[in-house]
Amino acid sequence: MKADGGTDLVLLEHIRDRISRIGEYTGGDSSKFFGSTLVQDAVVRNLQTIAESTQRLSETLRATEPEIPWRAIAGFRNVLVHDYFGIDVEAVWTVVEQDLPSLAAAVERMAAVAAGTAR
Repeated sequence: MKADGGTDLVLLEHIRDRISRIGEYTGGDSSKFFGSTLVQDAVVRNLQTIAESTQRLSETLRATEPEIPWRAIAGFRNVLVHDYFGIDVEAVWTVVEQDLPSLAAAVERMAAVAAGTAR
């Protein structure tokens, strides 16, 4: 899919919403995450959706955030989608706690860039 500024904005909003949902489900509290398989499942599903959406962003826009490990995000998505019996919830929580904040900040910066190209 070749994305343009408008498509990128839609994808970024979608990513922003998924990150927000993860925050809502966990409250930033590992005990909420580890204490509920329902929350774990919801977080994993939203991470899958985030990773899929990042793959659909335009190359030009992703290039504005070179510190984000785009290929690693795609690889993580593949693990989440295809490794049904081997999802490491500790690793998932590490992503939520350590990686999502920087992705959220990058999404905000990219939204500003995409808004300028969509006009």
